[in-house]
Amino acid sequence: MSGFVEGIDRSQSTLFPAMLDDYVSEDNLVRAVDAFVEGLDLGKLGFGRVAALEKGRPAYHPATLLKIYIYGYLNRVPSSRRLERECQRNIELVWLTGHLAPDFKTIADFRKDNGEAIREVCRTFVALCRELDLLSVASVAIDGSKFKAVNARDKNFTEAKMRRRLERLDESIARYMAQLETADRRGDAVPEARVLRFKDKIAKLRDEIARLSAINAEMMKSEDKQISLTDPDARSMATSGKDTGIVGYNVQAAVDTKNHLIVAHEVTNVGTDRHQLSNIAEQARTEMGVETLDAVADRGYYASEEIRACEEAGINRHAAKADDLELKGGRTLWQAGLPLRGSGGCLYLSCRPKARLLLHDRGQRLGPTSLPDQRLSELLNQAWLHHQQGTTDLPMGARGRA
Repeated sequence: MSGFVEGIDRSQSTLFPAMLDDYVSEDNLVRAVDAFVEGLDLGKLGFGRVAALEKGRPAYHPATLLKIYIYGYLNRVPSSRRLERECQRNIELVWLTGHLAPDFKTIADFRKDNGEAIREVCRTFVALCRELDLLSVASVAIDGSKFKAVNARDKNFTEAKMRRRLERLDESIARYMAQLETADRRGDAVPEARVLRFKDKIAKLRDEIARLSAINAEMMKSEDKQISLTDPDARSMATSGKDTGIVGYNVQAAVDTKNHLIVAHEVTNVGTDRHQLSNIAEQARTEMGVETLDAVADRGYYASEEIRACEEAGINRHAAKADDLELKGGRTLWQAGLPLRGSGGCLYLSCRPKARLLLHDRGQRLGPTSLPDQRLSELLNQAWLHHQQGTTDLPMGARGRA
C-alpha cells in the first residue's frame, strides 16, 4: 500500500500503552458532563441507591447511569438498547463510564425510577447557568413538539374511531349473513366447509364487537373520552400533514433567546398548544428567577384567557393573533409572533431595522419597495376578511433578509 496514508499495525505491541484519557480531547463535551455530575449531591436530589449495600451484588452508581442518560440526551440517543451498544463501542462513553457497560434494562429502570430526581438535575443546571450569567436576558421562545409514544394507532380509541370500527364490523356481519342466506337457498350446491367458514367469521366478528363494547365502556368513563391500551397516558394528536396523526405526547419547551438553552419543559397529553402559554411561561419565569419575562410564541398559543394570565403574572407575551394580522399603534403588523413595522413603503422587524422583508401575495413575490402605504391597508383589510371567514389562508407571509 505504498503511496497511501497508512494506519498502525494491529498486531504491533507498544512499550507504553496509551491511556484512556488520551482518546478524549481537553475541550470534549463529555468532560463538562463528567465535571457537572461529579459536583452534584445525588442523595439530596432524590436519587436512590446512592450508598452501597452491605450484601448482595454491587450495583451501578447513580452517577454513572446519570452520565449515560445525559450523554444520550445531548447526542439524540434516547433508546436504552442503543445506549447499551454505545457504552461498548463509543470511546466517549467508554471514557465517561470507566469502561462500564450496563444493560438496557438497568438504564431504562434508572430513568423510570428517578424521574423526579432527573427534573431536579435540570433545575440545578438552570441555576448553574444563572450563576454563569448565561440567562442574563429575560426572554424565552416557547413552542411544542409532538413525540410518538409506544402505542400503535390501532391500540388507541376515540369516540369517532370506535364508531367507525363498530360500523365496519356491523357491515361485515351483514355481508356474511347475506352470503349465508344465499348458501341456504342454493342448498347442496354450496360446500359445507364454506358455510362453516362463514359462521366462524360471524362468531369472531361478534366477539370483536363484544371486546370493543367493553373498551368503549371504559373509554366513556375517561374525562376526554379517549383510551390507549398500551400507554394509558398517550393521546391521539393531529400533526401538520394532511390526514395524519400520532399517538403520543405534546412536549412544551421554553428556550432562552440568547444562548438557546432550555429553561423549562413539560410533557402533556393535550394535542394543542392553545392553553399552554401561561403555564410554561410561568415555569420559565420561576426557573430564571426574574420578576418579568418576555415570551415569544406562534399563533397556535393565542387564547384570550392565556394572554390575560400572562399579563397578571408579569409576562410580556408576543403571541400572534390566530388567523389574523393586527395593526397596532406606530404602524406595527403582527405576523407569526414578530412585530413588523411599515415605513417608506417597506416592512422590517422592529428588532432588526436593517433587515427588510419580502412579501408573498398568493404565490406572487413582491419586492420590498413595492409596498406603498395604501398597500399596507389593503393587506390588513384582506387579513381581517380572512379572520372573519375563519380561514388560515392568509394573504401575506413575511421572512427576513439580511
